[in-house]
Amino acid sequence: MRERRRGFRPAALVSAAVGMALALTGCAQVDTTSPSSARKEAVQGAPASFGGVDCRKAKCIALTFDAGPSENSPRLLDILKEKKVHATFFLLGKRHIEKYPQLVKRMSDEGHEVASHTWDHKILTDISDDQVRDELRRPNDAIERITGHKPTLMRPPQGRTDANIHEICKKLGLAEVLWSVTAKDYATTDSALITKRVLDQADRDGIILLHDIYSGTVPAVPGIIDALKKRGYTFVTVPQLLAPGRAEPGKVYRP
Repeated sequence: MRERRRGFRPAALVSAAVGMALALTGCAQVDTTSPSSARKEAVQGAPASFGGVDCRKAKCIALTFDAGPSENSPRLLDILKEKKVHATFFLLGKRHIEKYPQLVKRMSDEGHEVASHTWDHKILTDISDDQVRDELRRPNDAIERITGHKPTLMRPPQGRTDANIHEICKKLGLAEVLWSVTAKDYATTDSALITKRVLDQADRDGIILLHDIYSGTVPAVPGIIDALKKRGYTFVTVPQLLAPGRAEPGKVYRP
C-alpha cells in the first residue's frame, strides 16, 4: 500500500489485499494475544475499567483507522464527536503527520488513541533492522512533539511482522495491533458495501480496520456506528479493549 498524494498505487492494492488476507487467516504464523487474554493477564489490583468502560462486562468493539491523517479526517472527527465514539488512529508520518499536524493534535485532544503506522509504509519484514527502527521512531517522535504523548501502539503495514520485528518493537516500547474486521476499503468506493462488510464480520472484542484516506470510507462510518450500537456494542479504543490489561511492548494483539 505504498502511497501517492491522492491514494495508493493500483499494483500495490493487490499486494495489500494479499497481506491483509494472510494476517487474518493466520498464515502469517504470528503468535498473538487476544483482548480477552490480555484482560485475564492483568496484574492483580489493576483498575477494573479504563475510561469508564469495563470490557469484561460490556460488549466492546474497537474502531481503528490506518494511514491518515488526510483531507477526510476533519469530517471523520466531526462524526466521531457527534456519535460520542473514540477511535484508535494508526498514523503515517510522511505526507500525513508532517502535512496535517493540527489534525494529529485534534485527535489527541478529543480523546482518541494516537498510534503509529510507520513513517513511509515500508514492509518491515523486507528492510534492515536500522530501517525498521527509523520507520518506527520517526512517527513516534513526531506524534510526541505534537501531542506531548509518545505512542505505545503500532500497526505493521499489511500486518506483516515476525519475531525480529517483535524484538525491535519491544526495545522501542511498542506493542503491535492487528485486526479482525476489514472492509477492504482500499479496493472500493462503495460506502454501502464497506458498511455491509464491517457489519458481517463484527463480533465482540473485534478490531475494525478502516482507512480514512479513501473516499468511500468516511461516509460509511455513521451507518456502521449506528448499526453496531443497535446490536449492543460499546465502542472503545484499543487500550480500553485490553483493560485492565495493558499492551505489552513486543507483543502482538489480535482478536
